[in-house]
Amino acid sequence: MANVLDDSAVRRVLAVMAHPDDVDFGAAGTVAGWTARGIAVTYLIVTDGDAGGFDDGMTRAQMGALRRDEQRAAAACVGVDDVRFLGYPDGMLEPTLGLRRDIARVIRQVRPDRVVMPSPERNYERIHPSHPDHRAVGAAALDAVYPDARNPYAFPELLADEGLEAWTVREVWLTGGPAVNHYVDVTDDFDRKLAALKSHASQTAHLGDGLAEELRGWLGANAAAAGLPDGRLAESFQVVDTS
Repeated sequence: MANVLDDSAVRRVLAVMAHPDDVDFGAAGTVAGWTARGIAVTYLIVTDGDAGGFDDGMTRAQMGALRRDEQRAAAACVGVDDVRFLGYPDGMLEPTLGLRRDIARVIRQVRPDRVVMPSPERNYERIHPSHPDHRAVGAAALDAVYPDARNPYAFPELLADEGLEAWTVREVWLTGGPAVNHYVDVTDDFDRKLAALKSHASQTAHLGDGLAEELRGWLGANAAAAGLPDGRLAESFQVVDTS
């Protein structure tokens, strides 16, 4: 298991994700626990999710606007009120220098102790978390944490033009990857996680009551892998020391 920072040493967390709802599927229960303990959490969503949904009657611009609103509503369910969007095109992400700079900018603005992001590695046992956008964001965000955000000579315009001083993130939590070394018991915050996911109605309404059942099965398997008692639910992560 990982050597993880105690939450008492964490003041701010930044979650960098590809699409609206990614953070809620991967980490909303954990986020709810953090905000309940007074940790400030910011969401940075790289795309508007305009390539998602099931309504052919909506334009892609309308879908993007809807999904931004859904993400804000979902964030409120778990105590997050700082939600930012970069507006990159959904389904077309690459870990470019421009994306690294945009994420490094927000890291320097928020100055988080911990950053949550998708794993840049493909998970062959569970392929759905390994969407190419997820892996691209994971690669760019990890590079933004190390070395970009901490190096004052990387993207010097962030300091020279925007006054953003270098910042060292102490810890990264990866979601959806092939390696897991840390579990968080989210049983007591399951209802808040479920409410957050239901806020993404354009993506989850068609699942009906099956959404809760699917979540319980997935989170229950995580809890069993963590050695937690029957009936407990857990989210899983790979924690990386980046101090």
